[in-house]
Amino acid sequence: MEDQPMQTKKEDSIQITKSTLWQVISGVLGILLVVSIFTGGFGVGKENSPTGAAVVNNNNNQGNNNIPTGIVDVSADDDPVLGEKDAPVTIIEFSDFQCPFCERFYSQTLEQIKTNYIDTGKVKLIYRDFPLDSIHPMAQKAAEAAECADEQGKYWEYHDKLFQNQEEWVTTGISKLKEYAKGLSLDSSKFDKCLDDGKYADEVKKDFQDGAQAGVQGTPSFFINGKQLSGAQPFAAFQQAIDAELA
Repeated sequence: MEDQPMQTKKEDSIQITKSTLWQVISGVLGILLVVSIFTGGFGVGKENSPTGAAVVNNNNNQGNNNIPTGIVDVSADDDPVLGEKDAPVTIIEFSDFQCPFCERFYSQTLEQIKTNYIDTGKVKLIYRDFPLDSIHPMAQKAAEAAECADEQGKYWEYHDKLFQNQEEWVTTGISKLKEYAKGLSLDSSKFDKCLDDGKYADEVKKDFQDGAQAGVQGTPSFFINGKQLSGAQPFAAFQQAIDAELA
């Protein structure tokens, strides 16, 4: 008779342990489900990669499966340059204005590179377009809009405006792209015609083709004196790569 309460206590303890375990398992499964939804699957989402880059859709990759290694001869074309043209280190950036990882590079890293290297004459940055149309439907027109702004001498101001307001124009569309031009005191009628006519559509596509040929598979992607660095890397990664070229 005296042993019965002890037996009851033991059974209660076992029941509580099983219940807690089930709750933990259910919670883990729930978390995995949420992760799967927001990433498009485990490890297969086009916006997610180990390098922190939006990856190229295979249909846009022109069948290029030979990824160059070592130093790559990448054309700067006649694209906008930030910094001194005779700077010893050249960074060629292939980017997508709608890409969230590209915005991360802009907001978290570019200013440090500019302060420490571009403004001191050590580095020049060349921006080339690599719009991932399959996942970023506004990227092509945004790139064309920036080219139209460049025609009036305000490429970098418009470049900054696009990244600073990425969530806004992505949902609003072309009307917002035109509004930004007006806000930067550009000739609105000239800008609007340039954008509506697709004047720089082929220029943007050429950038994409050159990037694919150089081995770009995601945005942002950088070539530091021809050496590729992919993804929205922290400033320390750029610092190491740049200092190695300056040594």
